[in-house]
Amino acid sequence: MHWIRLGNWELEVGSYIRDMSECLFCRIIAGDIKGAVVHEDNDLVAIKDINPQAPLHVLIIPRQHIATINDLRAENDGLVGSMFRAAAALAKQHGYSERGYRTVFNCNREAGQSVFHIHLHLLAGRTLNWPPG
Repeated sequence: MHWIRLGNWELEVGSYIRDMSECLFCRIIAGDIKGAVVHEDNDLVAIKDINPQAPLHVLIIPRQHIATINDLRAENDGLVGSMFRAAAALAKQHGYSERGYRTVFNCNREAGQSVFHIHLHLLAGRTLNWPPG
């Protein structure tokens, strides 16, 4: 594990958090930690990634704490759909809808999930190769 410092907070990255008071994204959503918010609605918050991998790298995060995509239930189908619609709208807003963009969910450590609160990555603004890293 490694630690990151955000403002006055020092947080362990990559730990599976069951207590939402310890979750980085829950703290950003609550306003305890400042995030560069680019979209906000009743269900979602989208922030700029602090380690961008493309000119546009946004994390689309549900306000509801769900640790991994393995924890999704049928009642979350609308929420997941709204995450993808928000990604499409943000890509269009930033001029990438026609050029192309990628959306990615990571699930668990080996797939690269470092914050255990589901989030959809939106990446655009450069050629994205396949297969990904």
